[in-house]
This record gives sequence, structure tokens and C-alpha cells, in this order.
Amino acid sequence: MRRTSEETKAIILTSARERFAADGYERSTIRAIAADARIDPSMVMRYYGSKEQLFAAASDFDLKLPELARMPRERVGWLLVEHFLERWENDEALMVLLRTGVTNDRVAERMRSIFADQLGPVVNDLEADPASAGRRAGLAASQILGLALCRYVLCFPPVVDMSPDEIVEWLGPTLQRYLTGPAASLP
Repeated sequence: MRRTSEETKAIILTSARERFAADGYERSTIRAIAADARIDPSMVMRYYGSKEQLFAAASDFDLKLPELARMPRERVGWLLVEHFLERWENDEALMVLLRTGVTNDRVAERMRSIFADQLGPVVNDLEADPASAGRRAGLAASQILGLALCRYVLCFPPVVDMSPDEIVEWLGPTLQRYLTGPAASLP
């Protein structure tokens, strides 16, 4: 059965995401990705041009953030933790970025831009002072990414053993403070 070009591209992307997640960016090869997809490596190059372009496509990630400004302001921290847990549990692409971003500068930059471009504006909508919105978004991202690193990559047993509801209750108040609490002031 002959595949359409869209089907072939989708199979390549799935194989690339799995390979990048398992081996990281540096150790993943076009040949290995092609073997996983059961196609000739020239097809990967035909559709994506280079390993870097393939990675960019494989790591194109929409955080699908809710419009926090439309939600009850006193619950946005909990809602954001809940949202990210759902995203981490159900999408390998974000995991690929996390695993690879800790060892590769280009991937780390990609992750920074995803969070800045997508989380920043959502936090900015909550914040009356644009000067602190970037800090608030950065601190929220530090908690979310730290959770993901400890739960899904490093697999710290106490964090892995927690239910999603427990995690939401532990981290929700922290994100709430970062997102809506008073800005820290130095003496």
C-alpha cells in the first residue's frame, strides 16, 4: 500500500520524536530515524532537508494554554499545574524538548522561545504591571519544568508516586503566588 506524502511525513515525525526522546538530539541520526520509520533516509532529507530542520518540526509544540485571564483569578495557579500535568502525560513532543534541552543549547533555546512566546502573553494578561510579567512567567516555567524533569525524566520516586491531584494541591499555591501575588520587593 502506497502512502501519501502527508502520511509519510507524519510517520517520519513520529519516529523522529521517539528517537530524539530516547537518544537526544546529538546521538539521533537521520539513518536511525529512517530505519524506525521503515523508509529510506533520502525520504527524510527530501521532506525535512536536515536533522536540524527535522528536529524543529518534531519539536513544534503548542502548549495549548488556557486563557487564564478568563478563569477565576484565585484558582489560576492550580489550573495551570493541572493543565501542564495533562500536557506532559499526553504529548511526547514536550518530553523530547525537555530531555534534549538539558544537553543541547539549540534545543534549550527552542524551549525558552516556546515558553516565552506562549506562557509570557498568558501571564501578561493577568498582570497589571508588564515589568513583572516576564519574571512571573519565568518563575512559573521554572516550577513546571522542574516538576517535569523530576517526575518524567529523573523519575524521583516521591514525585513519581504522587497522584496528579496531589501535585496540583502542592504546586498550585506556589504558581498562584507567582502569577497573582504581590511582587517581591527588596529592602
